[in-house]
Amino acid sequence: MPKTVSPTGHDPVLPATLQDGGPLPKLIAFDLDYTLWPFWVDTHVTAPLKATGQYNKVHDRYKDVWSFYPDVPSILYHLRSKELKIAAASRTHTPELAREMLSLLQLEQGGRGIDYFDEFEIYPGSKVAHFRSLQKKTGLEYSEMLFFDDEARNRNVEKELGVQMILVPKGVNNEVFDKGVLAWRKRQKKTAEDVQEEE
Repeated sequence: MPKTVSPTGHDPVLPATLQDGGPLPKLIAFDLDYTLWPFWVDTHVTAPLKATGQYNKVHDRYKDVWSFYPDVPSILYHLRSKELKIAAASRTHTPELAREMLSLLQLEQGGRGIDYFDEFEIYPGSKVAHFRSLQKKTGLEYSEMLFFDDEARNRNVEKELGVQMILVPKGVNNEVFDKGVLAWRKRQKKTAEDVQEEE
């Protein structure tokens, strides 16, 4: 069956903001638990992990199956073609298990999940500390960053640092991704207008 293309020429299985030619943040960061995958890796998953031989599926000790949310592999794959950095920012208490999960989850588009990330801030602590570290490592301004997270308490990165944060109610999907990029663009436009007014 041929792939469906919308009248606008956009691929409906991709976020529109990855196809519209508009600006994108220079760094997009994702929390892991209940943001990229529907579980807490430090409480729901029991090591050792094992690849299933299927795309986007990993078994744990009890043969439970763990996966990314459905739209995540495609989003990661297409972000890789853009000139931006992708980061994981998680306060999980089992950093090594989280990294192993990323390493074993295979994308249908090719490669391991972990291969699609440039930066890793995976350790217990504050998301503010995570982003301070990301800023130091990348040299990027906080205003050039976009962050997806399922916990409202992590909005402090927005208040304290100026990172655009989007609350993820039920995991990252194309709609949530577009919402985040559009919010970031709107904020960038307002900042540019404010600077022009000051001049």
